[in-house]
Amino acid sequence: MPKYQTLQQIQAALKAGDITLEAIVQYYLDQIKSSELLNIYIEVYAEEALSRARTLDAQYQQSPEKVGRLYGMVISHKDVICYEGHRVSAASKILDGFESIYSATAIERLLNEDAIIIGRVNCDEFAMGSSNETSYYGPTRNAADPERVPGGSSGASAVAVQADTCLVSLGSDTGGSVRQPASFCGVIGMKPSYGRISRYGLLAYASSFDQIGILAHSIEDTALVLEIMSGADEFDATVSQKEVPAYSQQLHFEGKTRIAYIESALQHPSLDTAVRQNAEELIQLLKNEGHTVEGVDFDLLDYIIPAYYVLTTAEASSNLSRYDGIRYGYRSTNADDLLSTYKKSRTEGFGKEVKRRIMLGTFVLSSGYYDAYYSKAQKVRRLIQERTAAIFQDYDFILLPAAPGPAWQLGAKMEDPVEMYLADIFTVQANMAGIPAICLPTGTTPDGLPIGMQLMAPRFEESKLLAFAKTIL
Repeated sequence: MPKYQTLQQIQAALKAGDITLEAIVQYYLDQIKSSELLNIYIEVYAEEALSRARTLDAQYQQSPEKVGRLYGMVISHKDVICYEGHRVSAASKILDGFESIYSATAIERLLNEDAIIIGRVNCDEFAMGSSNETSYYGPTRNAADPERVPGGSSGASAVAVQADTCLVSLGSDTGGSVRQPASFCGVIGMKPSYGRISRYGLLAYASSFDQIGILAHSIEDTALVLEIMSGADEFDATVSQKEVPAYSQQLHFEGKTRIAYIESALQHPSLDTAVRQNAEELIQLLKNEGHTVEGVDFDLLDYIIPAYYVLTTAEASSNLSRYDGIRYGYRSTNADDLLSTYKKSRTEGFGKEVKRRIMLGTFVLSSGYYDAYYSKAQKVRRLIQERTAAIFQDYDFILLPAAPGPAWQLGAKMEDPVEMYLADIFTVQANMAGIPAICLPTGTTPDGLPIGMQLMAPRFEESKLLAFAKTIL
């Protein structure tokens, strides 16, 4: 079977009678089986996916015009997105065995357009990590080099697409968790504006940052999936009420544009030589095509990570208080009263990194430290939003590397959490400002490891961002 890169290719083959949807699902199941060593999937919905494929095949034969827009698309989802009747655990022992009683709005909208969900994929525990190594189920490995990380926290979502086990995968992006693994795995990773996609059914890490994102091979599929998942939702008070453009129909970009890049980012000491060279080559290419590409000052770059981790750990401390061993999920068998049940269930159920962030978040919210840390970080966030908006007064897009370097060796940064946190230095800005951002595969290192570049646009300008991104690929 040919390796399909887009839904359009699949639908053309289905229309021509060259293949059936059942055969496509079986191909992906075979790919999942052959890539088991990469530890991508926590659970595969094999029989369910095949049964749905047979039903849709029959429906298509009878009334081709009645199938949904995603007929032919096979999707996986990160283990923080709820799917009714299926387990969801955030890759944590604390939710071991828990089954969701409802589906995320994003999942429902995809199913309504006849997508097939093939399984849930691994991730960093509660989406807290940049390497997919904090998972209760063990690390996922990068298909480009199995001895290296895939990035995180949506690392397995990126590898699921990279290893051709599905056409599209859903991840979540709190500080770069879709874009950084996309860079490490050589696929497209899109984080829409905050509030563009409903967060209903997304297990919360940091509620004012979290956003469901998309990993795919093509801009066309990214645009279509975004279009279908986006829009108002009565179950999410933070989702935008703005009308959803027909992203998939607006991918033609004309004219020249103005692009800013942050000079201090390209001169940052943490930036890998190959990544810097790749960025410079892209900048020159864009200039050669007639676009204006200019360096700008952004003196808050080194404040982004500290402010981000103060704010997100504070929100995590609050959000994760619901996992107490009483109502659902893991409960310690070593407890003998209510207080010890709370303490031991959380101690035994949460992993090291999650406990670190809960404690840090509790500290910055505590009496005597709230103003010194949390309030100050909120002010920095506002400054970042304002400075970013000021850049967009003069430019259409901001260009940055998606990560300071390529994927690193498994275990290389596990003993130094600060070094791990700094891997997000170029992606966090988009989350702090609530703007859309996309990572595009733009090259490889001399060792053949993928490199990705990131474009950011003003809030709710996904249509323009997608259309321009398509001109680069």
